[in-house]
Amino acid sequence: MRRLVVLATLGASTLLFGVLAMAGCLLMPNGNPLIWMARPWVASILLASGVRVRVQGRDRIPDVPVLYVTNHQSHYDVMALVRALPGQYRIVAKKELFGIPVFGWALSLAGFIKIDRANRESAIRSLDEAAGRMRRGHAIVVFAEGTRSENGHLLPFKKGGFVLAIRSGCPIVPVTISGSRAVLGKGGRRVTPGVIDVVIGDPIPTAGLAIEDRDALLATTRRAIEAGFTPRHALDLSGDEGASRPSAVSV
Repeated sequence: MRRLVVLATLGASTLLFGVLAMAGCLLMPNGNPLIWMARPWVASILLASGVRVRVQGRDRIPDVPVLYVTNHQSHYDVMALVRALPGQYRIVAKKELFGIPVFGWALSLAGFIKIDRANRESAIRSLDEAAGRMRRGHAIVVFAEGTRSENGHLLPFKKGGFVLAIRSGCPIVPVTISGSRAVLGKGGRRVTPGVIDVVIGDPIPTAGLAIEDRDALLATTRRAIEAGFTPRHALDLSGDEGASRPSAVSV
């Protein structure tokens, strides 16, 4: 029964809020309606899935354009970020997402940034576009690993996001997501009710840095994200599913 509820909620809410977001973006070309519609979209799916998001450190976000740099473990990471991050922002996302009916169309209309990691020149143009948006006052989100981790351990970080931060001169805000892999891991088809923790770290300044500083900036950010992992993450990595964990839901 729960599986049907999750599937029905996912389909109905994506269609409803996706269409509303597209209509809103046509009326307001700044793209802000997508984030407004994303919040009830996420709330409905999390409720149906039995997933709760806990947030720490929201008060650390400065009142200036920032680059949020986060780890990536699950499709539920985007939903956790929508619950955690205030205001308006745009996400650098892989190009395949933009081809999904309704969902991808809304991303395009809202000005989310498409990146083709297989095409270096195209990827550079995408990062230039993102840097321009940040200089014009937009916050940007990047998944530092570029893809979801299968076992929860941090993968090597891509350097593009750190070049973006240096070019824009905006601070990096490290964001650590814990527990989402236990909800739905990479390649999984079963959603397990549970808790996702989002820890927002202290801003890392980039003003005055040169491109040659990108490796050091990457290392500093990686350490900050590692420091944000909660005990939930340790449980995920242990392989101990726990006798009292709620039953999984197939999707």
